[in-house]
Amino acid sequence: MTRRTMTRFSPRGQILVLAVIAAEVILQGRAFCAGEAAASRPAAPAAQDKVRERGDYQIGAEDVLDIAVWNNTAISRTVPVRPDGMISLPLLNDVQAAGLTPMELRDVLVRKLTDYMPAPEVSVIVREVHSCKITVMGEVKNPGRYEIRSHATVLDAIAQAGGFTDFAVRSRLAILRPDGRTLLRIPIKYKQAVSGSSDEERIALKPGDTIVVP
Repeated sequence: MTRRTMTRFSPRGQILVLAVIAAEVILQGRAFCAGEAAASRPAAPAAQDKVRERGDYQIGAEDVLDIAVWNNTAISRTVPVRPDGMISLPLLNDVQAAGLTPMELRDVLVRKLTDYMPAPEVSVIVREVHSCKITVMGEVKNPGRYEIRSHATVLDAIAQAGGFTDFAVRSRLAILRPDGRTLLRIPIKYKQAVSGSSDEERIALKPGDTIVVP
């Protein structure tokens, strides 16, 4: 929240707002520490939903993974995640990878490999990320699909697409975001995003988003 925004509140209101922000910072710090502790041990099945809530990366189609099995070079290899979300490994054949975190996939491989070797030790590393893609369509110079990095915004995506054409209606930008079986439409106020006078410029994109430029 900017200083300009804070001036809209009375002194008492400003104190309340600052208290809320402080509480959020404390909670985020606790969540971060909890995340570091959980990373040092396998996630229990009952805790997997909580792990995902902290933002752990989920493997997607077209990602490239390093699968290493201790003292077994025949199984250890670098594998791509196929469009159907599966990976192929010796002995195990096809294994579902998309939608799992690296820790979850590691646990799945350990369980499957126990049929062939005692106490297998497995590590899963995401070597290349290619599943984080968004689409930019409409009045931009280079419409298409683009890979994004963390915290990418609408302005970043439009820049990747070469900027607006002369016919773009900047006041009607929108994000179309899959949400289960529905599609959310999130309007973007371009002028406010460029000027930094609102939170528009900080709306982070998510994989699967479509940016529409009328």
